[in-house]
Amino acid sequence: MEDPALLRRFHAWLQPVPSPQDTIRLAFFQDALIVLDTNVLLSLYEYTAESREEVLTALGQVSGRLWMPYQVGLEFVRGRRSVLESRKRVLADASKSVNAKLTAARNAIIEAKDTVRAQLQKYARVPAEIDALQQLVSEAAVDEHLALYRDAFKVHLDMLKNGYDLTPVNVDSADPILPRIADLYGDRVGLQPDDQLLQQRLDEAVVFRFPNRIPPGFKDFDKGTPLKAAGDFLIWEEVIEQAALLPEGSRRVLFVSNDVKEDWYDTSNGKQRPWPAMLDEMHRRAGAELRLETPPDFYAGVGEYLNAALADNTYEEIRRVSETFTPVLDDGTVVTVRTAGDLAPPGDLPVIAYRSAGLTSSAVRSTMEALDSVFRLAQWWLIGVTAQLERREVTEGEPRVDIVAAVRGSDAPAPDWKPGTVLPSGEWIHRESSWIAPWFLDLLASAPPADRGVLSALASEQAAANRLPTG
Repeated sequence: MEDPALLRRFHAWLQPVPSPQDTIRLAFFQDALIVLDTNVLLSLYEYTAESREEVLTALGQVSGRLWMPYQVGLEFVRGRRSVLESRKRVLADASKSVNAKLTAARNAIIEAKDTVRAQLQKYARVPAEIDALQQLVSEAAVDEHLALYRDAFKVHLDMLKNGYDLTPVNVDSADPILPRIADLYGDRVGLQPDDQLLQQRLDEAVVFRFPNRIPPGFKDFDKGTPLKAAGDFLIWEEVIEQAALLPEGSRRVLFVSNDVKEDWYDTSNGKQRPWPAMLDEMHRRAGAELRLETPPDFYAGVGEYLNAALADNTYEEIRRVSETFTPVLDDGTVVTVRTAGDLAPPGDLPVIAYRSAGLTSSAVRSTMEALDSVFRLAQWWLIGVTAQLERREVTEGEPRVDIVAAVRGSDAPAPDWKPGTVLPSGEWIHRESSWIAPWFLDLLASAPPADRGVLSALASEQAAANRLPTG
């Protein structure tokens, strides 16, 4: 007997959360069309040579079922150099950060010694002990002690810089990975959509799907141009089109991606699962089943079901790269409150903004140097506000930032924003007609008085330039 209409119509929403232990998972590894997202292919440029070779060998086990959307191919070919440039920049930034922290530690030790010496001079008047302290904690002695750590850190960072086999020059002259990928796919690469079809898809994404938060890709709505914003949706449309061409009865698509944002996964019930709307759309439009997996799960599945097991340290490297995946910024990106947490600021741009704003405290500087995504909103705001208020020159290729810490107007821009009256009158102007973002209040709370004043002044000036209508 056929299931009732309610159960049929909403089948995708009634399924359990997928897991690597699903009994139906085997079928996807045996005969599904396998689509690797752009970020999975670009990850090959982040692996060590040994791990990369193992991964390419494992992909060879499923080569005949690999299929590449045209959009993935375009993003892959154009994005290879950016991955290597990002690695080079991150390691250079790490060296600068280590040197800055060691210099700060040196200065702090000298200042601590001076504090103790001042107290000895004031209250004890013991010149012999003062001289002994001066010799024990002389600048030369501190430099000698810190040199041990400086040298050890340098050895490790130099190993990472010099021991990697790929550089941006490799991509320009003789990329060793590109021909391997080309051989894996053969002719199984999508055709470029014509201009009319591309325009139709862009209109659907920007006008209909993104404003209504229909997955996938709606989180990219704020990227610079419709073409950049709709990248994920363009891939999705190609995959559906290709899935419909598969033989009836075996239409399965295994889509592998590092992207686990909320425009691909539903986390509303505390568990992460692919959006049922996507599974339903794939079934309605192509008559196909869909499964999403991250690279760690996918390569584990290749090992389990296809006897292409990887070494333990290779699995660990795949997991590390996947978990730290951050989209590569391009010069068309617009960073907003919604996207800031997913985008790491390039280079030492947060520290440049920190200096240009006139900030001085180590607490705020630590926030600007932090790698944790929870600090990115504050980092991007400072980058944006110092550019907006012309406190510094905008660097080449720097993304535009559309984030405000406060606004003026009669209505709060969001329910969690606080009225200006939460801050003292001497610290915040227009208290009765302004609203402050909660994350900015947290930033102020962590800053010492001098920097609180600087941050408040920046936010207040920005608010005046972004005044909301009253009434």
